Amino acid sequence: MKTCAIVILNYNGKEMLRRFLPSICQHSSFDIWVIDNASEDDSIAILTRDFTQVKLIQLSENFGYAGGYNWGLHQLKDQYEFYLLVNSDVEVTSGWDSSLIDFLYQNSDYAAVQPKILSALHRDFFDYAGGAGGFLDSLYYPYCRGRIWNEIEQDQGQYDDSLEVDWASGACFALRAKSFHEIGGFDAHFFAHMEEIDLCLRWRRIGWKIGFTAESTVFHLGGATLDRASPKKLYLNIRNSLSMIYKNEKTVKFWLIFIAKAGMEFAAVLGYLFSGKVELSKAVFSGYRDFLTSRNLIEKTISSESIPKKKGPVDLIFWNFMILGKKYFHEL
Repeated sequence: MKTCAIVILNYNGKEMLRRFLPSICQHSSFDIWVIDNASEDDSIAILTRDFTQVKLIQLSENFGYAGGYNWGLHQLKDQYEFYLLVNSDVEVTSGWDSSLIDFLYQNSDYAAVQPKILSALHRDFFDYAGGAGGFLDSLYYPYCRGRIWNEIEQDQGQYDDSLEVDWASGACFALRAKSFHEIGGFDAHFFAHMEEIDLCLRWRRIGWKIGFTAESTVFHLGGATLDRASPKKLYLNIRNSLSMIYKNEKTVKFWLIFIAKAGMEFAAVLGYLFSGKVELSKAVFSGYRDFLTSRNLIEKTISSESIPKKKGPVDLIFWNFMILGKKYFHEL
């Protein structure tokens, strides 16, 4: 069995491949694979012509982030001890991959670890998607060291450490292949967004830890597939967040969280309407509607007595950010 497969998921990402794949080829120690989600652009031609060292898995249709990785990694099962999943819009640095794998070798109780993720556009600032490790509050709102809501910190070495976190960013993280397959991989129902947080919750439920290490640094462009402000992304985040909580909380606790989140998010709908962002308001309603109509198809992963303890430093990130004015992680 080989040590690690670096695996990039691609869908119509020819420009991202041209821009970012050279750094991965230059700075990586392990096999590089691209899983292609039935791209309709020139991605395959570019890969076969310009990146002959990259191994290719071609899928029959676009299965999204969750399904695409599930189908692709199934073809690599039992070939590698670790996977290192990285978005197609990520630039890497020297030693990025070996540092992550070393962390997992040295910490046998960790299922996954993410690097420090900085912005590819503003390289001395943290990236929105993951920063320096992710946490959850009591309503399961995610936030990061380096990013709370839309407030992003400058990297001044304040998070140059290693520690246990609640979740690792899907933009770039290393994981144990066996633990991924044993838990059934990503929830393909999610299609895209929140699936890595759900995966980490399910790992933590059975005793695994999730880590961050600043020994590895990457730069993430973000928004290569869906812009952060797009209605589709908002819809997926709303629907998938509710699905994730439903799976991972007892029924009574879930509906209490549901009511609290609905109150906050429908207040945001009013803001969207007043500012003329009608499509965003529709996305919130659609997310709630589709969760409610499909929740009976969601398999709950919780036993009656087992709830994962969230490790975030605050109970309500909204209260701390909006009311108390705490914009940075060190203020929490």
